[in-house]
Order: sequence, then structure tokens, then C-alpha cells
Amino acid sequence: MSTHAPANTLSVSKSIDASDNGAAHLPSELDSKWRPTASLERLRQRAELLSRLRAFFAQQGLWEVETPVLSTDTVVDRYLDPVPVQPPCASERENFWLQTSPEFGMKRLLAAGAEMIYQVTRAFRQDEAGPLHNPEFTMVEWYCVGDSLERGMQRLADLCVAVLDCQAPTRLTYRDAFLQTLALDPHTASLAELKRCAASANLQVSDSFLSADHDEWLNLLLAERVQPRLGVTAPVIVCDYPASQAALAQIRHDERGTRVASRFELYAQGIELANGYHELLDAAQLQLRQTQANALRQSDGKARLPEDNRLIQAMQHGLPDCCGVALGFDRLAMIALGAQQLSDVLAFPIDRA
Repeated sequence: MSTHAPANTLSVSKSIDASDNGAAHLPSELDSKWRPTASLERLRQRAELLSRLRAFFAQQGLWEVETPVLSTDTVVDRYLDPVPVQPPCASERENFWLQTSPEFGMKRLLAAGAEMIYQVTRAFRQDEAGPLHNPEFTMVEWYCVGDSLERGMQRLADLCVAVLDCQAPTRLTYRDAFLQTLALDPHTASLAELKRCAASANLQVSDSFLSADHDEWLNLLLAERVQPRLGVTAPVIVCDYPASQAALAQIRHDERGTRVASRFELYAQGIELANGYHELLDAAQLQLRQTQANALRQSDGKARLPEDNRLIQAMQHGLPDCCGVALGFDRLAMIALGAQQLSDVLAFPIDRA
């Protein structure tokens, strides 16, 4: 809490002229650093969007929960880097992390008997800053027990319409997204074919990237050539990602017999807004995927993340069949309010935090 200065100190002024050692106080870029980067009107509109989102969940029968932002557990992902924190209460052997997602805590609630829950929370990821990234951001995540993959995609589409006031998102498989843009089947293309496709698209890569694996080349093509065309005229939900990119989603066979991840993503105006899974239920499979993710992290020169966590214990107890979705609310606000970058809808991004 701030305190007020004595009245007489507020009325004192000093005239500075050329004889002073100091310099006159002139407006500068530093003077504006205390101000929010988003206008107050945009921040008010952002609040209205959040109210609309909460109203949607209430109408759908979901209730709001809170789980720890600071935890000894963390999602183990090749590409996501949590922020380490050492609170005073922690022992020297305990590592705490600011969460990249509330996923672990929310799934523990599902295992304890919750069925229809959502959360609006702050999430943190290291080394993510730019027009579409901020190390601290607002995530909306929800889980619905009994939702199939199809029902999970439909619920995401319904939310998109309700909050963005847009037409219903179309559906597109990961395979068709690549075929339409690059005339390439991502499920059958060899590594050499992916490299040739990147070269023909004039994508410049570093020498070190030339040894990247199949998924990294797919991610490059997706980010640089496919994604910019997704959801340009209307939002689109892309589904059936490669099985190697399942993360914590179940794996199944599509209508062609190809093993695919039961995973889907929402795109609007070439920007990824949400990521959803028909959730993995097998604790042993989770342990295996965490070990594999850590091996890839080490090959990328990153530190291993803890594989022993309370989510595994919860899944051993029993995680019910469900669908879950994580949505980046800041990006959603960008699209809804016609903004060009995250700083246009954030009060204080990282450079003013």
C-alpha cells in the first residue's frame, strides 16, 4: 500500500537553467514506461470478452476451479520451458515451477471426481516474447468428462461462435491442410521430401537445423507455409495430427488406417488460438511419453524436467474418459478486438512488467 507525501513536499518546484549541474526534465520514451500498452477502452472490451466466456461455460454447465500456479510438478514437453522458482519454504532438494498450463492440477481434480470444469489462470513459459508471445499470459483451460473427440471439437466451435460472434469454424485434417497448401502428405512424406518441399518454398534454415528430425521439419512447414493460410476468412479447427505429435492425447487410426493423434487446434487469421485432446488415460503411457520428451529435450540441449509427479498417481487411481482444451485468451482478445499484437490487448507486457 502506498503512502501520501506531506502536503508541503508536493508544492515544491525547482527551476533548472543552464547553470545547474542537472538537466531539465524533458519528455522521453522512459516517461511512458509506466503506462499500459493497451488502451483503457481495449482493456474494458477485454473484460467484456472474459465475462462472455464465463457466461458460455456457465450455460454449458461447467464450474470454475483454481489450481496452483506454483508447483513441484510441471508438464514435460519438448518445446515448453517452465520458469523455475525457489520459494523460501522449499527445501534444497525441492524444485518448484511456474506452470506452463494448469493441466496437471485440473486432471487431478477429474480423478477426484470433478466432471465439467474450467479455469482462467496465468501461465508462464520461458523465452517466449514477441508480437504473439509473452512469458506471462492468460490461459483458459477446460475438461469435460464423457466428451468424445467429436464432442470436444464441437464444444470448442460453440465457444468460438459465442465469444467471437463469428460463423461456425470449419473442419480440416492436418493431412488436408498440407495437401491444399503444399501438395504434400505429411503422414507419408519422407524426411528428404520435407527438406525438398522447404527448399522449393524458399525457406531459409540454419546449418544446425539441417539435422532436425521429421517432426521439426513438419513444424517448420506448418508455421511458415500452412498456418498463415488457416482461418483467414473464417476460423478453422485442424484435427488428426501425426501420432508422433500426440503430447497427452490418445492415438487412434483414421479412416485411411493411419495412426493419428486425437488432437485438434483452432486457428483464426493464421493464428493458433487453442489446442485440444481426447485425453490420454494410461499412466504407464504418460510415463513413457515423459521419458521420450526428456530425451528429446536433452538432444536439444535443454534440461530434463521431473517425470515423477502427482498426475501419474492420479491417473493410476483412474482418470475418466474426457476431452480437454487449452485456449490462449490474449490471442483470442487480439482477434476479437482487431488488434495486431499481444501488447495491444495487455496492460503491461514483459517489457513493462
